[in-house]
Amino acid sequence: MKYTHNYMKIFLDTADTEAISRYYNTGLVDGITTNPTLIMKSGRNPEEVYQEIKDIGIRDISMEVVGTEGEMYCEGKRLYEKFGDVATIKVPCTREGLAVCKSLSDQNIKVNVTLIFSAAQAVLAAKAGATYVSPFVGRLDDQSVAGLEVVRSISELYRIHGVRTQVLSASIRSVQRAVRSWYNGAQICTLPPKVFDQMYDHILTDKGLEIFDKDWESVNGKVQ
Repeated sequence: MKYTHNYMKIFLDTADTEAISRYYNTGLVDGITTNPTLIMKSGRNPEEVYQEIKDIGIRDISMEVVGTEGEMYCEGKRLYEKFGDVATIKVPCTREGLAVCKSLSDQNIKVNVTLIFSAAQAVLAAKAGATYVSPFVGRLDDQSVAGLEVVRSISELYRIHGVRTQVLSASIRSVQRAVRSWYNGAQICTLPPKVFDQMYDHILTDKGLEIFDKDWESVNGKVQ
């Protein structure tokens, strides 16, 4: 039986289904986030990608919608009807996006409000019923704004007021930023596959393993 948990979740930020399948088999990946840029890079039809990700076994897939308020709502509703509960509809933190969030969440459809750059925006998203809010840590850092401080502020606000919306830290470019996001209260980090891979690595682990291997060879040599 697969163990499930609600803390320190790892999502992968990719539309590469071969990579998703490989990483999902580790048992360490909890969901997938996609966006139009990632889908475009895959060169494939978005819904073919979503279906393949669902068939792999992923139970939470953020599917981004764009356009006018009406267009986003209709597309979000259609994607939910096609893919069911694995679909999390991803909308921007705009007036139109939050209106769509409210309409969909009122129907118990999961919504990820993306392009969050302030705690104030996160307050509005939570009030609109967002399942997740996605503060963009890396892009904030690019503007000389402490992205992790925004994550901390949102997490603390939600904790104080008992808000159930989860903080999904995005635009993560290093292992350090992922770990610090969890430390500052994010329930989830969505990572490029490269950053996920780097979580395994530490030079002292490599050196320690090298020593153990040499010692084991020495022991085996004496036994023989």
